[in-house]
Amino acid sequence: MSTRSLVTLVGIVLLNFIAIQEMLAQEAELIFLGDNIITMDDSEVSAVAVSGDRIIATGTIPEILQLRGQSTRVIELGDQALLPGFIDAHGHFSSVARYTDLLDLSSPPVGGVNNIDDIVRLIRRRIEQQQIPAGELVYGFGYDDSLLAEQRHPTRDDLDRASTNHPIVIRHVSGHLAVANSFALEQAGISALSQNPAGGIIRRREGTNEPNGVMEETALGVIPGSSANLSPEKAAQLRRAAIDLYAGYGITTIQDANVGLDYVQRTREEARVEPFKVDIVAYVLANSLSDEVLQTVTHEPNYTDGFRVGGVKFTLDGSPQGRTAWMSMPYDQGPPGADSNYVAYPSYDPEAYKARMPGLLARGVPVLAHANGDAAIQIMLDGVEAALAGHPNLDHRSVTIHAQLVRPDQLDRMKALGIIPSFYSVHPYFWGDWHRLSFGEQRASFISPVQATIERGIPFTVHNDSPIVPPDMMRLLSITVNRVTRSGYVLGPDQRATVMQGLYAITQGAAYQYFEEDEKGSITPGKRADLVILQHNPTRIDPLEIGNIAIIETFSRGQSVYQQ
Repeated sequence: MSTRSLVTLVGIVLLNFIAIQEMLAQEAELIFLGDNIITMDDSEVSAVAVSGDRIIATGTIPEILQLRGQSTRVIELGDQALLPGFIDAHGHFSSVARYTDLLDLSSPPVGGVNNIDDIVRLIRRRIEQQQIPAGELVYGFGYDDSLLAEQRHPTRDDLDRASTNHPIVIRHVSGHLAVANSFALEQAGISALSQNPAGGIIRRREGTNEPNGVMEETALGVIPGSSANLSPEKAAQLRRAAIDLYAGYGITTIQDANVGLDYVQRTREEARVEPFKVDIVAYVLANSLSDEVLQTVTHEPNYTDGFRVGGVKFTLDGSPQGRTAWMSMPYDQGPPGADSNYVAYPSYDPEAYKARMPGLLARGVPVLAHANGDAAIQIMLDGVEAALAGHPNLDHRSVTIHAQLVRPDQLDRMKALGIIPSFYSVHPYFWGDWHRLSFGEQRASFISPVQATIERGIPFTVHNDSPIVPPDMMRLLSITVNRVTRSGYVLGPDQRATVMQGLYAITQGAAYQYFEEDEKGSITPGKRADLVILQHNPTRIDPLEIGNIAIIETFSRGQSVYQQ
């Protein structure tokens, strides 16, 4: 080692020592004491000290109590557990905010809809209770054909029973399909003469070209959206309320994917007026952007007032619960009218995606790519491989969003390419029984293959994809660990995670996905004081009870943002 290198190294060590001493000299504003502190950095501690927005020390109770001052809040955990704040690895915050003001048509355990008559009744009641004027849009969300008694999608005729004087649109739980009544179809100019848009399908009445009201994928773009008639003031109010909702689930970093550039600007201005109390990272939907506009999207490494742009997102196919995930082999059971060779279809031009990837990764713009079916996943991998041809050592951390029907050979390729799978791990419970019908036992059992991913040493995350399901992190952890379906069947028992592996995915793994591993994801001195107190230690109770653990308090940047 050269003299200059040695001097530099000594200087760095000295600076780090001074920084640590300065931290220890501070008076703690918060101290946590207890035997259930899960640091996620392999250290075993019984106390944690916080000052400002930082964790300043961890250690034994006597050591940390030396930092106690007259105004220090000391929290004795007892049977409660302290963990790093949970990180939302994928979701749609803006939609969660919007949906809190809309008609919820979810089935249990989220809502109470069991059949199409329930949907019609709830729409009628909404119109009557809110005295919605004739001609004004009525919008609902969350219906799930797999859980309706009729085992089918509602149609325009069903919605016409609710009202023929209002345009009515209801969105499928997957977010990839919707149903419009006759009034809404007429308003949108949809008729028997309408052609299917690229990447989407207008479903028809059997034996005719007349639309039946069900719209798939990009066809949703031609009917009214949920933000119709929503004022900017109301939208801002809903976003603030949604932040409180997320904090109540222990979440301190939220993802807002599929947003537009106008939305980014509005949200940035809202944060400037009143900083967000948790972090929100946005990903701009790239599918519809021109090449020129796409060039303007950058990666912002730092948050300003609790907001930053993390990169872009492509949507390459549909959803397995909607039976529009693009597969390489036919479905065992496809949607109504599908033939035996049905594999669904891409929702975005694969060649356009592959052509755009090299420029994005070369500019350092992180990319999320929604890919559920193995055919879509293959395109996602091809795009990353092409982009890395001239940059083999690039730390890009591209993310395959959902990766539900990933194959073992594709996991091997993900490892080689440095791709992070973010698994939609609530699927085994919510739609596991449905997937056994759609894909057969073998493929369904390999959905969200967490253990196969861990065995290969691949960093990974798991997510709720809210608002498809609520951002309930304890339920997400429970399903990742147990993989029990609605019927009580264990779907792919060999792919169950341990509790600590599941916690990794929503703390350290998610921090790594966001390039934030130096700031978040563990209870480590110097990192952000994003913390959550749980009712029980999830590693010390029956795994089947994990989903029932309550969030007691959430801290973001050292400040309490939720308390039970």
